[in-house]
Amino acid sequence: MGISRSAVLAFVIDTTGSMADDIAEAKRVAFNIIDSKKGTQDEPSEYILVPFNDPKFGPLIRTTDPDVMKSEISKINADGGGDIPEMCMSALQLALTGAPSSSYIYVFTDAPPKDTHLEKTIAALISSTKTTVSFLLTASSRRRRALSASSQFQMYYDMALASGGQAIEVSKSSISQATDIIVDTSTSALVTILQCSRDPGRVENFPFLLDGSVSNTTIYITGTGLTFNLRSPTGVTQSNTVVNGPLGTIQRVGNLQRIQVNGTEMGLWHVDMTTMWPYSIKVMGQSAITFIYDFVEEFEGPHPGFAAIDGRPSTGSPAKLLLTLTGEKGPEALELQEVVLMEVSGVKVSNGTIEKMGNGDYLVTVNEVPEGEFVVMLKGKDKTFTSLFQRQTTTQMSQSKVTIKAIADSSMLPGQVFKLNFTVTTNGTSGTYTIRARNDKNIPMTHPSTLNLVSGGSAQGTVSLTPPGNTVSGTDVTLTIEAESPGGSHSNYAVLRLSVLSKVTDFTPPKCEIVNVQGICYSSSCNSSNWELSVNITDGNGTGIESISIQQGSGNFTQRKVEDGVIVVMGLYEASCCSPSVTLSAVDKVGNVGRCSYTMKSSAGLRLISMSLPLWASLLLYSFLCDAFPL
Repeated sequence: MGISRSAVLAFVIDTTGSMADDIAEAKRVAFNIIDSKKGTQDEPSEYILVPFNDPKFGPLIRTTDPDVMKSEISKINADGGGDIPEMCMSALQLALTGAPSSSYIYVFTDAPPKDTHLEKTIAALISSTKTTVSFLLTASSRRRRALSASSQFQMYYDMALASGGQAIEVSKSSISQATDIIVDTSTSALVTILQCSRDPGRVENFPFLLDGSVSNTTIYITGTGLTFNLRSPTGVTQSNTVVNGPLGTIQRVGNLQRIQVNGTEMGLWHVDMTTMWPYSIKVMGQSAITFIYDFVEEFEGPHPGFAAIDGRPSTGSPAKLLLTLTGEKGPEALELQEVVLMEVSGVKVSNGTIEKMGNGDYLVTVNEVPEGEFVVMLKGKDKTFTSLFQRQTTTQMSQSKVTIKAIADSSMLPGQVFKLNFTVTTNGTSGTYTIRARNDKNIPMTHPSTLNLVSGGSAQGTVSLTPPGNTVSGTDVTLTIEAESPGGSHSNYAVLRLSVLSKVTDFTPPKCEIVNVQGICYSSSCNSSNWELSVNITDGNGTGIESISIQQGSGNFTQRKVEDGVIVVMGLYEASCCSPSVTLSAVDKVGNVGRCSYTMKSSAGLRLISMSLPLWASLLLYSFLCDAFPL
């Protein structure tokens, strides 16, 4: 159908005084992406911007218009900031709740976060949305000294790893080189072929498959003291010391080495790491072959099936994944051969049993799930190119001995208390469990801070939210509820999307009354004649007129409001006689629709008679009519 998987370009930018160079670079990159990809299939489907400072952050600005985004980015200036830590996590929370799932978000900052209490909320949102977050860190010399004594800067690295993103630390003078990664990932049909990390580092070989559908393959390796070799399926090698070699071009910037592979040689490639320092590896490319998945649980009843799990799958039972595989030639051109859960920082791999469900859907059951953080990897065969393919998720997942369930079965009303019940269950340690709840619109809320549970038991709590009375109807709210076991060894979350909707009391549509019609239309010469229609439109005691539009007709409509106790919109519709019909649609502020229609009838008239007879006959008939019907 010509549908492409386009990217969402999302920036979270620190606007404190020391960020002038970084902001200038963010502007340059954004403008370059917008201008170079405008009108192409790689044009981002949406642009998102969230500035932050201290103590302010936001607002979230979103648009599908690239020129609007350029205008908004142009308004950003570096100013203020005070102490070193900034409100980065609050801004990132806004971006995660505002961007679509599986987006790429880029954070520009030179300071650690002040709002570290949001760490677990951010982790839950990353896991729930499968969004990739990358950080471009440019600490100045003063801040670098301050950060050396602080572990808070490590939070960015942890979040980048958990989401499958990059934490790139560069000097302010070289940030322009690091931003090439944004250009790479702001493209359509992007897939991850391999991603892994090792801490501490060790000598290890990392194989990955490149199939015939992959193009623009790029390898990212982050860490310090990196030494490695890239090896092709035919045995050609290139070391990290060779900038321009037979296999690709290596760009070094800060703690990142970016390898752009020359062409795409199908088969099994290798990255041979020989460093003992911590490192991460990510292999990406463009391809139509991709997959989406959810961890699911089975439910019974008259219509049994599988429901997606909101949060981490439960420890002690097999993990089930509902997976959909897609490709350019459709699922029938692909053969799924292997699905595994692979440890992120280890070598343990848990194989899954595959059950074909049809139409590219598969049910995968994994009996022995890795104990730590893991990702999903699959391998298969592309029958179109007769080549093997490999794909991997980037978002880390883990099992938990804690589960939390909450269902919102209604919307919130402005100015009224909304109560949401949730249930926490554990098959782990008995004791006092910590409960946290937050929302992204800062709506006042209350909830129990703890719940007492016994192993194998459950407990119920209630979150109460009270949207202010002036909350705009239609406001979306993301609520995150977290439960953590004693000691913090196990935790889980539930992420709910809620809406604030004003109560509707107006069910009467606007009234449209035709006041006057003027003009004469001749069917034989519609181009030379016009007509007009006057209407009065009112909503009585309703919510008021929101908009008036021409539903049918190609004329022009003008309007003005008249207020005399009741607001009346006086409208004038003018059209050529070639467009004799019109339907006006009036919508009030709660969506009720009123319409009025009219069709102008054509007249044959004397003009038609005179045109269809010879001149002498027309004069004779005209004389007869004058005698028969004197004025």
